[in-house]
Amino acid sequence: MKILYHHRIASKDGQYVHVEEIIRALSERGHKLIVVGPKVATEAAFGSDGGWVSSLRRALPKWCSELLEFGYAFYVFFKLLVACLKHRPDAIYERYNLFLPSGIWVKKLLGLKLVLEVNSPLYLERAQYGGIGLARLAKWTERYTWCNADHVCPVTHVLAGYLLEAGVSEDNITVIPNGIDPSVFHPNQNSVRRPEFTGKLTIGFVGFCREWHQLDKVLSLIAASKNPDLMLLIVGDGPVAIPLQQQAEELGVTTQIHVTGLVERHAMPMWLDQIDIALQPAVTPWSSPLKLIEYLAKGKAIIAPDTENIRELLVDGNNALLYPVDAPDAIFVRIKQIVEDDVLRAQLQRQALQTIKDRQLTWAGNAARIESIFSTLTTGASAASRNTK
Repeated sequence: MKILYHHRIASKDGQYVHVEEIIRALSERGHKLIVVGPKVATEAAFGSDGGWVSSLRRALPKWCSELLEFGYAFYVFFKLLVACLKHRPDAIYERYNLFLPSGIWVKKLLGLKLVLEVNSPLYLERAQYGGIGLARLAKWTERYTWCNADHVCPVTHVLAGYLLEAGVSEDNITVIPNGIDPSVFHPNQNSVRRPEFTGKLTIGFVGFCREWHQLDKVLSLIAASKNPDLMLLIVGDGPVAIPLQQQAEELGVTTQIHVTGLVERHAMPMWLDQIDIALQPAVTPWSSPLKLIEYLAKGKAIIAPDTENIRELLVDGNNALLYPVDAPDAIFVRIKQIVEDDVLRAQLQRQALQTIKDRQLTWAGNAARIESIFSTLTTGASAASRNTK
């Protein structure tokens, strides 16, 4: 098929990883992809937040920023229309964004089928975590886009529930979690350990570390263990990185903590190879954390919050240990349990790898599901067209 892939991702982060991997996986299945999206992320380094566009949006009043967002949708409509008339795609694949009904307008005008990937209920997310100025317009664009897509692919069943509440038919929903490339994320070997981690038992955290991740308590636990072979590795950066290093000096465990700072995407598999016990902090209740699936693919002993979306992939005591998010110190009980039980740790690591196989949590598997959806939609459209003649 010839597929027009549309997105509005301007930042070079985990969102953009998803975009790149789906494009690559569909291309490897023989499809031709025409990509329509902001060029700023393509040309930026990993970790970029969207450049001047993001800075402008933060500087403006919310209502003004959102009005510009909606105005951008009209520009994108003409951009998509020109791309469709030029390339004549068979269908459209779109990554959902708020204030962006452009793809729906084009698909209605040209009679194309559109599959919509949804990673978040953005109206709710933005209302809760940043606020919305044009609430009625935002809510309308979300419901309109969701309900007028021919098929919708949320990343979790929890997120699918929001779609159903909005009026999307259950028959038009297929849950597709995030994935990994097994040629890149595969079980580590002892030979890939860096010297400072060789022979060590390493607790790892990947991401932007903040106060509520309680890594200071993890460091205190390491100091209290009196075990010089127990380490904390933070793959990333954040406002608590320097205070953690200062705390390590005070506790006398400076050799037992390592903070990488921001790392390039291509270096992530190597850093995951240094980790034995992987910490998954609490996330939004509808998300499918990319790092969690990478932990599974690398065969890590995972500690994660006991929430509904996390339980879609993890089973407590099987492929991870889960902790109740309303019990502040529960995560430390779980860390201590894994550190002290070699048999349990090995079991969790084995089952993590098995989860990837059993659930086919790969980008190639996701592309095959998307291909199947498109095949069903376009075959049905062709049959309907024949029946009307």
